[in-house]
Amino acid sequence: MKEFLIETFAHHRTLIVFLHVISAVTWVGGMIAIRFATHQSLAMITDPKLRLERAAHTLKRLFTIVTPFVIILIVTAVIMAVGLGFRAAALDASGNVIDAYAMSLYNTVHIKEAIWLIMAVNLGAMMFRRNKAEKALQQGDIETAKASLGLIAKYMVPVNIVLGVIAIYIGVFLRGAYA
Repeated sequence: MKEFLIETFAHHRTLIVFLHVISAVTWVGGMIAIRFATHQSLAMITDPKLRLERAAHTLKRLFTIVTPFVIILIVTAVIMAVGLGFRAAALDASGNVIDAYAMSLYNTVHIKEAIWLIMAVNLGAMMFRRNKAEKALQQGDIETAKASLGLIAKYMVPVNIVLGVIAIYIGVFLRGAYA
């Protein structure tokens, strides 16, 4: 499997990096647009039920759009991590550190991967809460829907935005580490 990932990256480097970057930009950019543009517009709707319905629908559309990009992001991250040889540059066959700088980069790759995985878990939790809100709205339970969607808007999306920006910065740092 390792050889396949290395060969795949070697032959499709530009495409893999492009897919990784466009996936990160779409995911993080979509959350920024939802939180700082759409959220403000939805707040102007005076009917609470309609506002919550529009918010739930908007989040459903966002999640539908970003889910394939999240999968692409994680797959390309694994291909790049193996294909760029971070582990091979840092450790010998016995697992001994052969280069301290390469080891720090290898650890940084793991930090970046952990951030994206935390974001993916948070996205799954947001999807769950959004579905819960939609069911509550269908049952006429506006307070439950408001609580579910409010948590997404106030905390979950902002956390993913911050983590996403950090992960993108780390990616730029890692790209520059071999320049």
